[in-house]
Amino acid sequence: MKKILFLLLLPALLTSCEDVLQENPKSLAVETFYNTKAEVESAVNAIYVPLRSSSTNGMGVYIAVLEAHIDYAYGRGSYAVLNNFQGLDNVNISRVAGAWEAYYLSIRNANLVIKNAPNGKSISKADVTSYVAEAKFLRAFSYFHLVRNWGGVPIRTEANMTEIDAKRNTVEEVYGLILSDLKEAEANLPDQVSQPGRPTKWAAKAVLADVYLQQEKFAEARDKADEIIKSGRFSLIPVATSEDFQKVFGPDIITSPEEVFYLKFSRQPGQGNLFPTLINHPGTRLLGGGGGVFGLHSDSTNPVYQQWDNADLRKGIWYSWNIGIGATSLLSRKFIDPNSLEFAGAGNDVTWYRYADVLLIYAEAAARAGNAPTAAAMEALNQVHRRAYGKPAATASAVDFKLADYPTTNSFLNLLVKERGYEFQYEGKRWLELKRTGKAREIILAAKGKTIDNKHFLWPIPVSELNYNKAIDPVKDQNPGY
Repeated sequence: MKKILFLLLLPALLTSCEDVLQENPKSLAVETFYNTKAEVESAVNAIYVPLRSSSTNGMGVYIAVLEAHIDYAYGRGSYAVLNNFQGLDNVNISRVAGAWEAYYLSIRNANLVIKNAPNGKSISKADVTSYVAEAKFLRAFSYFHLVRNWGGVPIRTEANMTEIDAKRNTVEEVYGLILSDLKEAEANLPDQVSQPGRPTKWAAKAVLADVYLQQEKFAEARDKADEIIKSGRFSLIPVATSEDFQKVFGPDIITSPEEVFYLKFSRQPGQGNLFPTLINHPGTRLLGGGGGVFGLHSDSTNPVYQQWDNADLRKGIWYSWNIGIGATSLLSRKFIDPNSLEFAGAGNDVTWYRYADVLLIYAEAAARAGNAPTAAAMEALNQVHRRAYGKPAATASAVDFKLADYPTTNSFLNLLVKERGYEFQYEGKRWLELKRTGKAREIILAAKGKTIDNKHFLWPIPVSELNYNKAIDPVKDQNPGY
């Protein structure tokens, strides 16, 4: 009955509207559908459907593609080519096209709410404002993933959603929309929600901080993250053993003090998370519903693993398991669900923003804004580091990093990037971070001995978009190398 308030709501609300919203939007009578709170809420719920897809081209596969790009893990089978960093082959081009389509479907469903909800006749203005803010938050969230992986993309809003052809907008224009949407969401989302999984104004602040960091607006990123920290609403979940991280990532967690914005999943039929299927082996029995296909793994010879302090409890999440390629292969217990009932049926949430993200965004932004690490920046980093060693996060400890040992912005950034590499494994964040910080070539060469080809940094615009959208030239507007 995990996440019953939100997830069990979806089948009931979406059974009547999902086919309409996803397959035949022209049949939706907007003058009669968006009139009540229940109708608008069901339309808002439809925005989440593509983001939570458990299909083979859904979000689980999207995260798996991102996680096969990085320093600490390897793709296996059809994901193995990603370890070469020479661009995507046809199989993985198809996979990322699925993510593109999912994000744009979510955007389209958000646009429907933004356009039609204000015209409702039997819904309060306050409810309209809140639901439109939620739709804009999710639209911004989708565009943020699109722009980081594809660069400039077509902007489709409620103003042009009926137009088939939309030009490829610039990166700057996409970020302009993202910031506008997030600022409105920050102003109009609730302080707290009764249904776990819906965004609050604090979630909007977290994504704003991340967007500002991406744009190198470091003072703005620092201040926005600091607002969340000073609110006192969030905290790191204490751990004493590696197994205790299931209190953070386990399938039975409804919500926690660490959660800022997660995509919610459940063992309910059709509501499960696919990604754990791609990192678990059937023989371990750590995943029910048919086991896993172990598309991702690590290895005890990997430099990241070898250089990792054995006392760090996060390292203990990895364990030795021979998956058929040698005795040194490693698998992760981070996302497991022994009681899942079906393939792609794990109950683990996708932890896009948790309090550890906020602390480490603050640490980097504060150091960069001031052109040197500060005591507050180091304290934010140390809180995450202490928790990793089983220490109280808010209390000084013998494992603390010392500010005097990292006197420059670059030395502190190198430490922070290393710490992020330990903290966010298998959360879909590492490759985006390596690109953002300009550390990708250096770190991948050191860990895997590979030189990244320029075309590997951006994914190709899907053929489905090029065939459909005549405002994009399939040669001139395609990303380099494809």
